[in-house]
Amino acid sequence: MKTTNMKKLALAGILIAVGVACSPFYIPVGASKCFPIQHMVNVLAAVVLGPYYGVAMAFVTSLLRLAMGTGSILAFPGSMCGALLCGLVYHYTQKLPWTYVAEILGTGVLGGLAAWPLATLFMSADVALFAYVIPFLVSTVGGTVIAAVLIAALKKTHVLEQFAA
Repeated sequence: MKTTNMKKLALAGILIAVGVACSPFYIPVGASKCFPIQHMVNVLAAVVLGPYYGVAMAFVTSLLRLAMGTGSILAFPGSMCGALLCGLVYHYTQKLPWTYVAEILGTGVLGGLAAWPLATLFMSADVALFAYVIPFLVSTVGGTVIAAVLIAALKKTHVLEQFAA
């Protein structure tokens, strides 16, 4: 039991490090920075670690990126909603296609909507309720495609079997 938790914690730390190290790679779309690597990390965490590690990782990664100046406060709702929804869907269905859809809906729609109050309160942005949905969708689709390719490679080489939650 302790060995499994230690392995999960170590892998979570590695995935957080990937998310933070790759944070200079972003695509500007409107007022937001689209960060596809976070979405790739969300899907990987959902599959190999589970939903709760995924949400914790999304929070820590967003916090570190905000502290380093490579992310914004909008990263919190997007990444955390996506991580939770795709983690729960994978946990209960074990179906990768539904997990990918859940990441896209969780981040793109739910996270995009949840970003609106943060933008109006902390960024003094006067934007419409759905202003962040399209930019978040662009980001999460790109990251989810990267994750799907990576997971397919991990499955083909039987590496994924060693880590699956």
